[in-house]
Amino acid sequence: MIINIKTTINTALFALAIAFTIPAYANVPQQNHFTELDHIANDPARAEDNIQRNAFRHPAETLTFFGIEPQMSVLEVWPSKGWYTEILAPFLKAQGKLTLAQFSKDTDNFRNERNVFWAKISAKLEHYIAENPQRFGQVATLELEPPFLTPQVTDQFDMVLSFRNAHIWNEDGHLHATIETLFNALKPGGVMGMVEHRASRLSDISSSASVGYLDEAYVIAVAQSVGFQLVASSEINANPLDSKNYPKGVYTLPPTLAMGGQDKEYYLAIGESDRMTLKFIKPNE
Repeated sequence: MIINIKTTINTALFALAIAFTIPAYANVPQQNHFTELDHIANDPARAEDNIQRNAFRHPAETLTFFGIEPQMSVLEVWPSKGWYTEILAPFLKAQGKLTLAQFSKDTDNFRNERNVFWAKISAKLEHYIAENPQRFGQVATLELEPPFLTPQVTDQFDMVLSFRNAHIWNEDGHLHATIETLFNALKPGGVMGMVEHRASRLSDISSSASVGYLDEAYVIAVAQSVGFQLVASSEINANPLDSKNYPKGVYTLPPTLAMGGQDKEYYLAIGESDRMTLKFIKPNE
């Protein structure tokens, strides 16, 4: 019998991470929904490109690590083209509720071309969801113009999820205030799950962060400063091949491939970025 040592080790590490994760959804028995999430993530209804990215984004492992439950009220922040939405909405549609925090559609308030671009992406995703109600169910929307949610919500969600957004808030000077807004939107005992591009760590007091990357200790400190408690961190989305030293920062790597055809195969071989995976809880008191 041939044993895949790498797979065995990875499975053991993942099981250990789950075992040491503190239950975050108060008064609800935690269950491992990995199988259901993995089935949804590999649904042929998803685009083939999206399914291929499962190898780098580990959605079933990540969401299981965060402790998601099908009856939760979940806020997904800036879902972009809906890569995670395609998994979250089917998982939550029967018992729970998914809300998307999208870009504002009020073009009079746009401050830059980036917002216009992402607003169009948001509108396209909403149209896609509306055309497929059997698959997605009823998905609600809010607007997030950092650092404000519109309408403002307090103590509403069981879980807030942010995938690769924090570096943008940091670049714009809104990281602390935006995380505070998300803290306020959570119910006491609620979870914030965050996946973010991870900078190189040089020492306990310094790091090297090229464009798009953030220092893990810095992100944790900011979240803790608004009241979050760090429950656990995981290496589920780590990528040791990522040197974090590229001409256009993290955007050099897939899926963006900002260098176009230049050294494309080289960057494809590296894969998507090295990422921190952090689970925070809003204390009950």
